[in-house]
Amino acid sequence: MTLFSNLVFRGVGRDPKIGKKKGGIKVHTVISANEGVPGDIKFTSAATHDSFMLKPCDFDDGDVLAMDRAYIDYEKLEDLTQHGVTYVTKMKRNLTYETISESVLLDDGRYRNRSVRDVVFHKGATTHRARIISYAETKTSRRGSKEQEVQLLTNSHDLGVDEVIAIYQRRWQIESLFKQLKQNFPLRYFYGVSENAIKTQIWVTLIANLLLTLVQRSLERRWSFSGLATMMRIILMLYIDMFDFFEHPTRDWERMLQHPPCPS
Repeated sequence: MTLFSNLVFRGVGRDPKIGKKKGGIKVHTVISANEGVPGDIKFTSAATHDSFMLKPCDFDDGDVLAMDRAYIDYEKLEDLTQHGVTYVTKMKRNLTYETISESVLLDDGRYRNRSVRDVVFHKGATTHRARIISYAETKTSRRGSKEQEVQLLTNSHDLGVDEVIAIYQRRWQIESLFKQLKQNFPLRYFYGVSENAIKTQIWVTLIANLLLTLVQRSLERRWSFSGLATMMRIILMLYIDMFDFFEHPTRDWERMLQHPPCPS
């Protein structure tokens, strides 16, 4: 999120020649795939590197971690491997490595141009062995369809190619969460300019999102999240049974149709 003031959270990029440099804040989160809601959240300035959030000691043997490529750190990736944690992330373009072996796989009807490379990364005293899985993915936009190559990095030598791809695609849960926040709780401006005021407003947004998620999952009637958020704003200050209303929003209307009031 971009902030107008650069005093509290330092932004990224060069200072502009005209005007003030805007500050920026990053929201880092860890989501359990079985829960779909943030389990660990930290705020930093936009200038802070993402890899600080990756702590191998926080994960247990057998855990599977899908993460963004900004978290790539050879030493931490090797620590994850030593802890028995499987990770899947996206490759950076500027990584240098030594190729041990390479194999090309047949197209499976879903993904084309699949290949697997066993590689070794060297940086200082750290040596890390991993696999690079490449495949072609079709992207569809308003301009049409375009095929592009995707490269994934993983320390697992046992998982199949399709399994690795499926694990990384589960990382989209975090992107969906931030999209949901931006659509239903737009932080267009902040009520305060201090660090505490900015963090408090973001925390309130995250708590509201969590409460609405719990309400949505507890209802038998299907509601879209945006529809539920809109209706919640309308009935929040009314003295009605919230769950009863969301389960049967048209009950009073149906009763009126069955028993219309007598004309005076």
